[in-house]
Amino acid sequence: MNRRQIAFWVTLVGFVVLDQLVKLWTRHNLNQGQALPYPFPGIFEIELTYNQGIAFGYFQGKGVLLAPIAVIISAGSIWHAIKHPEESRWNHVGFGLLAAGALGNLFDRLVFQRVTDMLSFRLIHFPVFNVADSCITVATVMLIVGWWVEASKRKDPPAEHQTVQAQ
Repeated sequence: MNRRQIAFWVTLVGFVVLDQLVKLWTRHNLNQGQALPYPFPGIFEIELTYNQGIAFGYFQGKGVLLAPIAVIISAGSIWHAIKHPEESRWNHVGFGLLAAGALGNLFDRLVFQRVTDMLSFRLIHFPVFNVADSCITVATVMLIVGWWVEASKRKDPPAEHQTVQAQ
């Protein structure tokens, strides 16, 4: 296992643990719908809500039926990290975040039949979300940027090749 793959596993395990600890703290310290005006009152607060669907509350009551997708995403991320050790650390961390987000919410769906959400961005009335959701969003951006950078490196011919063509 190389350093890039270690970064994948540290990211995956670290963010699953962080997600579950934040959810546990929230469930034990707030009642459903209760909000704390922290860290930024009226802008970004902690509020306990539950989601029995998927992102943004779609498919309420059917979140458990989508559990196989989380398993596929997680397994695919793990497989990719193992089979592509040469890929950048950036992409390994992206896949680690993707798997962590999928597993964090999968755990909630299987154990509690709903996902615990607590991060409320009130400034724009954004749906309440959690650490796992953030992992999935950040991972998606990271992987798109990582693949774009890699693709642009492959398209640019080496400098000596450009010189030969110019002559």
